[in-house]
Amino acid sequence: SGVGGKGGRDPASPATTQSARRAGPETAPRRTGRAAMGANASNLSPEEMEEMLLCSHFSEAEVRKLWRAFRRLDEDGSGQISRAEFMQVPSIATNPLVQRVMAVLDKDNDNEISFTEFVTALSVFSSTNEGDKLKMAFKIYDIDGDGFITNGELFTVLKMMVGDNLGDQQLQQVVDKTMIYADKDKDGKVSFEEFCEVVASSEVEVDQTLSIAIP
Repeated sequence: SGVGGKGGRDPASPATTQSARRAGPETAPRRTGRAAMGANASNLSPEEMEEMLLCSHFSEAEVRKLWRAFRRLDEDGSGQISRAEFMQVPSIATNPLVQRVMAVLDKDNDNEISFTEFVTALSVFSSTNEGDKLKMAFKIYDIDGDGFITNGELFTVLKMMVGDNLGDQQLQQVVDKTMIYADKDKDGKVSFEEFCEVVASSEVEVDQTLSIAIP
């Protein structure tokens, strides 16, 4: 999965580039770029570690711990976590919003998660910055990514959460009431600002939506 979503940087370090040039025709050059970051490697390179420290609030020790967890999930050693591998995390497999969490983490929509996407997302999940958490939670509800939550999107996500515990008609009534309450400017959709107001005025912790434990 490309890192940082569409338009993200994909640098190859000078040392890596020179190594690839020296490889010659008989030796396949090592894959470079964030999509293959650390693939089949036991340790991150200094350049990769520096990048992880810049894109997250984690310490070097914490990044190494996450790298070990990532490698355990990456069973085929591809440098990416597939949907099936992602589901091996117990707390994720039992999370009713796993499909939406996967979609939010997978910024370039290739159905796989790179280590950078992994670290960046977990940095937000574990952050003390409520603004960052709210942005991530909003993306879970904003299915089409247009910057608004519609009645249909809210229904879809809440249906994932409640399953068969609530009938569709009852759930639709809940959604309609929520939309009426949250949609302050009455344009038929909920903006990020309106979403923040609803969360601030409710007893629901945003951490409940973003609770994911990585082994």
